[in-house]
Amino acid sequence: MDGPTSRKPVILITGASGFTGSHACRYFAEQGMQVAAVVRNLPAEAAPDGIRYYECDLLNKTKLRELIQTVAPDFALHLGGKNSVPESWKNPLMYLETNVLPTIYLLDSLRSFPSCRIVIAGSMLVSPLTPPFQPPHPYNLSKSLQKAAALSWAGLFGQNVILAEPSNLIGPGPSTGFCALLAGHIAAYELEGKIETFKVSSRTALRDFLDVRDAVKAYDLLLKRGTPGQTVRVTSGTSHTLEEIVATMMSIAGSMAPLEWGKEEGAFAPLAVQPCEPLAALGWKPEIPLETSLRDILEYCRLQKGGRT
Repeated sequence: MDGPTSRKPVILITGASGFTGSHACRYFAEQGMQVAAVVRNLPAEAAPDGIRYYECDLLNKTKLRELIQTVAPDFALHLGGKNSVPESWKNPLMYLETNVLPTIYLLDSLRSFPSCRIVIAGSMLVSPLTPPFQPPHPYNLSKSLQKAAALSWAGLFGQNVILAEPSNLIGPGPSTGFCALLAGHIAAYELEGKIETFKVSSRTALRDFLDVRDAVKAYDLLLKRGTPGQTVRVTSGTSHTLEEIVATMMSIAGSMAPLEWGKEEGAFAPLAVQPCEPLAALGWKPEIPLETSLRDILEYCRLQKGGRT
C-alpha cells in the first residue's frame, strides 16, 4: 500500500486554459507533478494524465479559498489575468479588477500553506509607484498595482513569492500576440487568397520575443529554487525589429501576404536586452531559436484554419 511519502507534489495553476497556462499544465504534468488547473469554464474534453481541472472565477474569493483548501498546493503559478493594452482602454475597471484583486485573493488564501512557493506572472510594462505616477495605459496601471500588492502582501505575511516579468511570449497555441496574429493572417491568405491588409505599427519597433516553452521552464526553476521576494525578468536577452519578424515569417511561409506599415518609427524600444542574471545563476537560458518558434506558430495557425502544413 502506498505510504504518505508517495504523494506527488501539487501545483496550482491559474489561467490554465490560456496560452501560457496550457503549456504550463502539460509541462508540469510531464515533470511528475499533480496539476490543479484552475479555469473559468471546464473543458469538454477529458483532462490529460496528471491534470485535474477546477472551475473557479478568481474574483470569487470564497470559492477560491475553498478550492485551495481542497487542493493543498505545494506550488502555485498565477497566470490568470488580462493582457491587452487596447482592450484596457475600453474597459479599465475590468483590468483593475481582473489583474489586481485575484492576485490578493490568491495570496491571502495561500496563507494557510506557508511553505507553498508562489510565482506571480507580472509584466515588464509596469511603472514605479512613485510621484509623478503617470501610467501610459490602464494595463500598465493594473500590472503596476498587481506588482506592488503581490510583493507587499508577501512581505507583510512572509509568503514565498517571486514576481516574474516575462517579455513577449510566443509559440504554438491560442495566443493573441503579434507573431500569432501575423501567422494567422498568412494562413488565411494562403487559404482564401484576397483578404484585408495586415497593419504593422512600425518597421523599426523593437521587441524581445521568448518562446513560451522556455518561459515555463524558467517558472519551474523560480518555483523550486528562486529567491522569495525577487522580481525576475524572463527574457530572451535579444531584441528584434518588427520588420525582421515579418521577413522571417514570410520566408518560412514562402508567401507574401499583404501588409501595411505604420510610421511609429523607433516606438516601443526594448525594455530588456540583457541576460536574466537570477535565472542564469540557476542554469537557465533560452533554448528554442526564434525561427523555430515562428515556424511552430505558423504550423499551428495553418492547422487551426484547415490549410496546408
